[in-house]
Order: sequence, then C-alpha cells, then structure tokens
Amino acid sequence: MKILKIITIVCVFTSIFTSCAQEKKNTIKTTSMYNIEINSLTGETIDLNQFKGKKILFVNVASECGFTPQYKDLQKLHETYKEKLVVIGLPCNQFGEQESGTATQIKSFCEKNYGVDFLMTEKIDVKGENQHPLYAWLTQKEMNGVMSSSVKWNFQKYLVDENGKLIDVFYSITEPLSDKIVNLVK
Repeated sequence: MKILKIITIVCVFTSIFTSCAQEKKNTIKTTSMYNIEINSLTGETIDLNQFKGKKILFVNVASECGFTPQYKDLQKLHETYKEKLVVIGLPCNQFGEQESGTATQIKSFCEKNYGVDFLMTEKIDVKGENQHPLYAWLTQKEMNGVMSSSVKWNFQKYLVDENGKLIDVFYSITEPLSDKIVNLVK
C-alpha cells in the first residue's frame, strides 16, 4: 500500500512538473520583426512590412572603423540582389565611438566615399540599456524564435528571410560578398 501511495505521489509531482515546464515553454512567444518601428537616416518612419517577400540584411555600421570599407561590398550586394534582398545599414556609435557624426554627416560620408544608396536608418544603440527594439528582436531568441546572440563590433550582419524569420548572424570579419552570405541570398 505504501508503495502505491509513493508511486501516486511521484506521478502527481511528475505531472505537475511536466505541466509547469510545458507552460514555461509556451510562454516564449516570438514577435514579428515587421511590427518594429525605426526611422531612416533622414527621419522618415520605415515600414518594414514593405520588405515582406525579400530577405533583409541588417548591418550595424560606422564611418571610422577598420571594417568601414565593407560599405563598398554592401553596396555591390545591394545592387546585385536588389530583387531578392534589402540591405539596411544602422549607424551605431557604441564600439570605439566610431560613428560620432550627425545624420547629415553620415549620409554625406557614405554617398561620397562608397556610393551608398541602400537604406540607412537613424543612429541607434544595438546593445545595452538603450538597445533599439529591432536589435532586441535580432539578438534575443525569446523574440526571434531562432537564436540569441550579442553584437560584438561594427559591421556585424543579421540575415532575415522573406517571411521575417532570422536566418543567421555573421560577425564583422565575414565580408558582405562572402559565399556564406551570397549563397543564402541567392
């Protein structure tokens, strides 16, 4: 009789534990990247919904970084795959204060030095207390449903698929025209 009571108690606790674990698992709900608001470098609101059906490459950028020449290949990627891909540069001054310019200065620098005409956003924080909601989505599995990551430096890249699902993250050393990125874009 004691064994039957012990088995019953173990079964009840197992059932409760399993139910609680399932509830916790179900509370992790991804959110849609398309619902996040961000402004362009010139101050207009960017509706990310307009890019449904295309992949998006988000890149935190800076004008005074050793990786700044990647602007050239980002522009080429943009021109080559514009039917399938949207490249979005997000200026950030959090790494070595390498993007200290104003919106006008950033725009002028990118156009003059690299011919950039892909979409650029307002200057944002990609980590920390004032992290922009877009980067919260890109870096937190609880929001994107795929993976967590941290932004390590300027020119880190996040690729999102045509349906707004995070595909992968590429660190600064990965060139925009690398096979890793291009093969996922094609």
